Amino acid sequence: MICVLAIGNSFSQDATHFLHQMAASDNVAMKVVNLYIGGCSLEQHWHNICTDAAEYLYELNGQSQERYVSVDEALREEKWDFIVTQQASHDSGWPDTYEPFLSSMAGYLRERCPGARVLLQETWAYETDSTHSKFVRYRNDQREMYERLSRAYKEAAGRVGLPLIPCGDMIQTLRAREPFQYEAGGMSLCRDGFHMSYLYGRYALAAAWYRAMTGNSLRDNGYVPEAENAAGEAAKPEVLELIRLVAQEAVPGAL
Repeated sequence: MICVLAIGNSFSQDATHFLHQMAASDNVAMKVVNLYIGGCSLEQHWHNICTDAAEYLYELNGQSQERYVSVDEALREEKWDFIVTQQASHDSGWPDTYEPFLSSMAGYLRERCPGARVLLQETWAYETDSTHSKFVRYRNDQREMYERLSRAYKEAAGRVGLPLIPCGDMIQTLRAREPFQYEAGGMSLCRDGFHMSYLYGRYALAAAWYRAMTGNSLRDNGYVPEAENAAGEAAKPEVLELIRLVAQEAVPGAL
């Protein structure tokens, strides 16, 4: 079994929601745990580690288990194969917010779980008309936010020696393709201007994570997601095929 632990927030919640199911459809046993605190930054993660704060909602295979744990408790639970973290979305384009917290976390996780690969998820830019209160830090410009966060994540990943799951790059590529050309009247990959849509957005992130962790081809993966809170929404096979193609191009093989 592949064991995956995310130390994140709602953006890792989006990424892990369908991951277990996608793996199962490919006959890969995968346990996926997300430690959730809304909007949690790298600075707050490191503070929580240092204080052993049991403030993370424990989510297993995309579902809340209605209990709260510390990072230490989660690390002791399993022999993890992958541990993934990320910057809070609003800080993602500001390089000075990453350190010393990311380096400290990476060192701690490598010492505690020497058999695990520590990865960094590149988050994504907000929708063009997002009303997120922190979008003003990027002059309410999706392109500026994307370019800033892309540089910041790549610099941080290189500096600390962490493989990067390029979710932000993949989402931006999808936004240039039909049917996701939002400014031209297409669908948004966001459900509220910044979180991923319950169906296609979350599916895209799961595809990127699955590819990054296994290297398995996405072309023949038969998983079809069903979106909660999206009444009447059914996945279109041609759209799923496009997403798999773009995700496979974004992540050429296992990181």
